[in-house]
Amino acid sequence: MKNILFAAAFALLAGCTSGSRTPIATETLKSPDGNLEMRFELTEGGAPRYSLDYKGKSTILPSGLGFEFRGEKPQLVFGAEIEKGKDGTPVQFHEGFVMENAERGTFDETWEPVWGEESEIRNHYNELAVTLRQTASDRVMTIRFRLYNDGLGFRYEFPEQKNLQYFVITNELTQFAMAGDHKAFWIPGDYDTQEYDYVESRLSEIRGLMQQAITPNSSQTPFSATGVQTSLQMKTDDGLYINIHEAALEDYSCMHLDLDDRNMVFTSHLTPDVNGYMAYMQTPCHTPWRTVQVSDDAREILSSRLVLNLNDPCAYEDVSWIRPVKYVGVWWEMITGKSSWAYADINSVKLGETDYSKLQPNGIHGANNENVRRYIDFAAEHGFDQVLVEGWNEGWEDWFGFTKDYVFDFVTPYPDFDIKALNDYAHSKGVRLMMHHETSSSVRNYERHLDAAYDLMNKYGYNSVKSGYVGDIIPRGEHHYGQWMVNHYLHALKKAADHKIMVNAHEAVRPTGLCRTYPNLIGNESARGTEYQAFGGTKPHHVTILPFTRLNGGPMDYTPGIFMMDVEKLNPNNKSHVNSTLCNQMALYMTLYSPLQMAADLPEHYEAYMDAFQFIKDVAVDWSESRYLLAEPGDYVVVARKAKESGLWFVGGVTDENRRTLEFPLDFLEKDRTYTAKIYADAADTDYQTNPQAYTIYTKDVTSEDTLSIDCARGGGFAISFE
Repeated sequence: MKNILFAAAFALLAGCTSGSRTPIATETLKSPDGNLEMRFELTEGGAPRYSLDYKGKSTILPSGLGFEFRGEKPQLVFGAEIEKGKDGTPVQFHEGFVMENAERGTFDETWEPVWGEESEIRNHYNELAVTLRQTASDRVMTIRFRLYNDGLGFRYEFPEQKNLQYFVITNELTQFAMAGDHKAFWIPGDYDTQEYDYVESRLSEIRGLMQQAITPNSSQTPFSATGVQTSLQMKTDDGLYINIHEAALEDYSCMHLDLDDRNMVFTSHLTPDVNGYMAYMQTPCHTPWRTVQVSDDAREILSSRLVLNLNDPCAYEDVSWIRPVKYVGVWWEMITGKSSWAYADINSVKLGETDYSKLQPNGIHGANNENVRRYIDFAAEHGFDQVLVEGWNEGWEDWFGFTKDYVFDFVTPYPDFDIKALNDYAHSKGVRLMMHHETSSSVRNYERHLDAAYDLMNKYGYNSVKSGYVGDIIPRGEHHYGQWMVNHYLHALKKAADHKIMVNAHEAVRPTGLCRTYPNLIGNESARGTEYQAFGGTKPHHVTILPFTRLNGGPMDYTPGIFMMDVEKLNPNNKSHVNSTLCNQMALYMTLYSPLQMAADLPEHYEAYMDAFQFIKDVAVDWSESRYLLAEPGDYVVVARKAKESGLWFVGGVTDENRRTLEFPLDFLEKDRTYTAKIYADAADTDYQTNPQAYTIYTKDVTSEDTLSIDCARGGGFAISFE
């Protein structure tokens, strides 16, 4: 049910009447609860700045705003000045302003997400829109601030105007000046990957630690020695939690943060294109929102919906075809090296050969008819919605590392994958197959095949696709997080909606809340996921940080549920170890929210632990209510959620590399009722390194007046279902 209260009542502020040329101006804005106060000012030189306080504590010190544009020097083409070139003096658009007017407003609504962590979300803010004119250029810009109880969002808006029509941004100069040398949870500011373990350090230590954070898996060197990615989580010495991110990233480049570690000032750094430019703009237009979330309670950072609220409402009238998905798949056996995506021995592939019947099979192709039927049977028996099959289509023999333009056609199956028969078999058992489109980052090739690929999905009854963008982007020189690719991801998503297809994009730009507007974006990877547990392992604290960082902008397809931690048992040549306990893996279904959840391990591994697997079968993927019970970034997270369909409550908790006891109240349960809690917990001798698969299951009668205390092993966790 949507209740909208909109008090527009926009009015000119005293002392800032339209047309005034006041050289110094100051305005303040408070959050609805009064805890946050934002101050905007113009310096004597006409430079705009803002600052932010939380309960009287400085959160963002006075910080600059503005841009540099590419200089526009007229070019002669056939004797006429018809094009403006790139050789002129850079345009400074961060000073010399006067305030023309400022408008205030208040907005309060409750909206219903198609899927989510709760069935209703309140969107309540106070707004200040400041219109500035740069006197020397006679150009106008509006900076719109929205202040919520949980943080600040602001963006730049450029109205249609004579002196600013087409322009190229060479630098966005938005600053975030910190009030101290805070603890930060960060990953390097790479233009092409987010797949790093998080580093926990002081801001002043980032420069020294940066090179240690860069791994061979990174496809790009970070843009500077102190550049980091958003969402950036920090904690101050006096107990404030501060998070910097962005919202509603469309037709613009993704923002990183470049740190001046002497003054503790972050400056936005946009992902450049092949020419080094950041964004190409045409008025009327606006940037994404820059966001600052603040609280003295870490749980409130996790429950914040500020990023979602700054996105536009749902763009689709009919959303009946969009639904959460729990799935299994032929994936983990490929990631570990037990089986292969490719059908043929690469040494038998000849240039230009298209007849796979003439090629020598490699004998370990995972997406074969018999193996896929095995996963379909398992999904049907245990109530899973879909089966992901990777490596089903021709082209995998030489897909990676050669930057091929024409690599996959996304419609031609291998000889041992009968696409019609397998889909018919799945449908007969009440299961769907999930499509896989690995583009190998040959994006031009994907776009030329996109309509045919989606048509094929419609023909055989696929309603969801996992897409991938591994490797260097084609067109060559573009980056995964630049404006060109940001536009591509949205193009593919909108076209998928035309075909009533849901999208789970891997290696794409990190989410910024667009799933509110386009809810067929049911998942993203966009961070270091479970696959890295088969590539040498991931630090246990990683899963206690992701809820504060990567998941701030939208759900993650983390692919949890690994029950066999020694990868060597799948592939003798892979000595990796999954740095987690079995109960930690179960808890991830609660702590790493997604409407798209995979039980990632092999069927035989679940069959060996059926009593523990029951929780994965039972746990929901769509929720009417969520409560964050305990949280500390880098240490632990405990979440309770109420299933939208059944009304049953579930709880999950994870810890880092330290053994600890987690104690939490059950006051989310309905009063005056007794519940049976089924608790899946680490055993007394469980340890993520030495004994990861040990666990215990027990039941306990509880009420809303009770408190539970659960011991967690190193790298461990727990999961609870309530009846």
